[in-house]
Amino acid sequence: MVENVSTHPYLPPGLKLPCGYVENDKSILEILGVFFGLTAVVMVSTWIYSGSNAKVKLSTVYSASVVMVSTWIYSGSNAKVKLSTVQRLTVCWFVLCGCIHLILEGWFSVFHNSIAGDQSFLSQLWKEYSKADSRYVSADAFALRGETAADKKKEVKADTFTVVMETVTAWLEGPGCLLIAMGYVNNNPNRYVLQLLVSTGQLYGTVLYIGNEVKDGFVHGLLWDPLYFWFYFVVINSPWVIFPTLLMVQSCGRMIQAQAQMDKAAKGKKKKN
Repeated sequence: MVENVSTHPYLPPGLKLPCGYVENDKSILEILGVFFGLTAVVMVSTWIYSGSNAKVKLSTVYSASVVMVSTWIYSGSNAKVKLSTVQRLTVCWFVLCGCIHLILEGWFSVFHNSIAGDQSFLSQLWKEYSKADSRYVSADAFALRGETAADKKKEVKADTFTVVMETVTAWLEGPGCLLIAMGYVNNNPNRYVLQLLVSTGQLYGTVLYIGNEVKDGFVHGLLWDPLYFWFYFVVINSPWVIFPTLLMVQSCGRMIQAQAQMDKAAKGKKKKN
């Protein structure tokens, strides 16, 4: 059962939803305030914890990501490594990504067919963002596009790519981000390998996500709109282009450095023999 376009605010004209649309009962300020407020809590808590020299357990990381309670973050003990400022910022980034991937994108992965009619906070957050990109409320529905009568009769499958992309992001990259954060705190030697893999996935997914919309001609939102295009679509998504790129370069540099040291050590052994 799909909902007629006249009852919802999303683009393109003729877009149909997989369920009846219910308008948000929370204001934009409430939705954005809670989202960015929780983002600040995660970042500040992780920053404080990462400077406490505490060895962290996997259960602690997951609990901190879900509950976001700073006092619980201090449950680790047995200092193992002193993190630099850059490393602490990197840990903050990956904990934040883990929270967003697992909670926000995980919600979309599971409930994408009912978000348009649901009034839970996470669904309202997605409905608000979908004013910039309606692929998030039209997933698995049918979209009617085109201006001619012939075009309007064509039913085009809406963006299944978004569902697949967000599912991979939530359930693979989400846990991966938390493993990387744990790797930094515990000085685990696999952290740069995981960082390269996860950052590559983040950048690749973001490029495909934006690229598909560019190829479609930005039909799923208000192009050049200060709020929906520039802030929601451009500003909010840009960190997943900038930071994964920087972290990929860092990971490659670290692995090249490690390989060079191994080659040098191997050469030294040969000379001794």
